[in-house]
Amino acid sequence: MNSVDQMLAEMWEQAPYLRLDERLTVDILTSTLREEVRKAGFSKVILGLSGGIDSALSLYLCVRAFGPEHVIAVRMPYRTSSPSSLEDAQTAIDDTGVQSITIDITPQIDAYFQNFPDATPLRRGNKMARERMTILYDLSAKHDALVIGTSNRTEILLGYGTQYGDSASAINPIGDLYKTQVRQLSAWIGVPESIILKPPSADLWEDQTDEGELGFTYLDVDRLLHFMVDQQYTLEELRAENFDDDFIHAVSRRIIRNQYKRRMPIILKLGNRTVGVDFRYLRDWGL
Repeated sequence: MNSVDQMLAEMWEQAPYLRLDERLTVDILTSTLREEVRKAGFSKVILGLSGGIDSALSLYLCVRAFGPEHVIAVRMPYRTSSPSSLEDAQTAIDDTGVQSITIDITPQIDAYFQNFPDATPLRRGNKMARERMTILYDLSAKHDALVIGTSNRTEILLGYGTQYGDSASAINPIGDLYKTQVRQLSAWIGVPESIILKPPSADLWEDQTDEGELGFTYLDVDRLLHFMVDQQYTLEELRAENFDDDFIHAVSRRIIRNQYKRRMPIILKLGNRTVGVDFRYLRDWGL
């Protein structure tokens, strides 16, 4: 049994209810992705490729949906970015055969923070995430390609992402997959083992890891989210599944506190047909 198989076996031993039918799931995601991109009037897509598992899975799904000639992967390192992340991103690019672009964001980030030398790592990380998204949207216009998202369901529920940064996109193919399921599909679709097995990290500052910052593992929180969100268990039922009260309340607070990140901007209502409230049509209306 190789390392990926061992990882998957341990996942399913602890959380068999999270397991997906890989072939059916990938078929649904790729066919729907293709349909939604074409509805918006595009035939090409573009995404940021960090070297992590989430963006890698989005890349491989896009290649299945459109073919490598219609997919553009953009690497956007900062000077403290891990060299191994760049290497892993390049491995995925070479494996899929997509067009790639590399843009170093160090000059614009450092120029901005010269004005704020005491800025916290959080501010710097958020600025980098938003800078990368502005680059993607500029290149989207240049190449007539729709921006594809790379945030998974666990991150979205926990608010673990930068609003209008990595959470922004036109279409997100993995936003309904828990991180555990991202790992499962990545193994099935052929994402390189080095990407699947590396500790998850947004790579926003040196030695940063997602699980270290969150204070719990993705598998543990995915198990809780399954019962809390999907099964709508009560507090007593969650306790019966051996989840600790402090863990339950910490995750619940994160979900509630970050609800604003999951909503479009609020328009304060004055007229009788407010945009997004009363004036609502299908996304592909007029195309």
